[in-house]
Amino acid sequence: MLHVNGQNKLQEENHMVGQGTNQMTETERSEKQWRSCYTLGGVAALVVVFASLLDIVISMLLGGDPSAIPQTAVDRFAQFQSNAWLGLYYLDLLNMTTAIIMIPAFYALFAAHRHVNKVYAAFAMLVSFIGTAVFITNNTALPMLSLSGKYATAATDAQRNLLAAAGEAMLARGAHGSPGTFLGFLLPIVASLIMSLVMLQGGVFGKINACFGIVGSILFMTYFVFTSFIPEMDPVAMVLAIPGGLLTIVWMILFAIRLFKLRSIKNS
Repeated sequence: MLHVNGQNKLQEENHMVGQGTNQMTETERSEKQWRSCYTLGGVAALVVVFASLLDIVISMLLGGDPSAIPQTAVDRFAQFQSNAWLGLYYLDLLNMTTAIIMIPAFYALFAAHRHVNKVYAAFAMLVSFIGTAVFITNNTALPMLSLSGKYATAATDAQRNLLAAAGEAMLARGAHGSPGTFLGFLLPIVASLIMSLVMLQGGVFGKINACFGIVGSILFMTYFVFTSFIPEMDPVAMVLAIPGGLLTIVWMILFAIRLFKLRSIKNS
């Protein structure tokens, strides 16, 4: 009887040890996945930094004058025929691309805060994802490129007038600085602001890093309000956009470096 009880106890202990080993393996596997998320998010942020700097350089080379952007659909079509890349740039294809690339960066920021401020970090990530979806839905760069090709090969004035009307409808929905694009630009900036506030309180990232994000987001929000609804404030908006853009770039560089360090800490 004692021998049977001893065997049963030994089997129970072995079963508990096996369960503990499986749990450790699952925990290690989960941590490995989170570490790869930090790396992906950091790389994505640095790619967006490069794209943002490229955007600044292109804007400077083009003179940074919003009035130089074609205002009518027919003029846009002509621009597409002479320089398709420039036409795509003026319709925010580069901005849409960077918004998509920021998706893993926001997910990594959520992952970094999953133990300290999970609810608001998840909310910021969700707002970012919704904003990116709205941006993609409203962006008209590729549809306008297609319309420009059809306009160039149209055989009659009636066809050209129809395509021009379709182009005007596209511009009303997705021209840079128009009210139609406002929500797509605003929501990702609001997400950056919320995530920066989470960073300020969470203790995972530096407070200076968080402050760069907060101030940069507020300046960008003001810029888009002015350009979308108060056109006469465009000169002031451009003054706000420069520091807003630079602060946001520094914010991304700093949190990307921190994400790489978090991976190293977890590995050590």
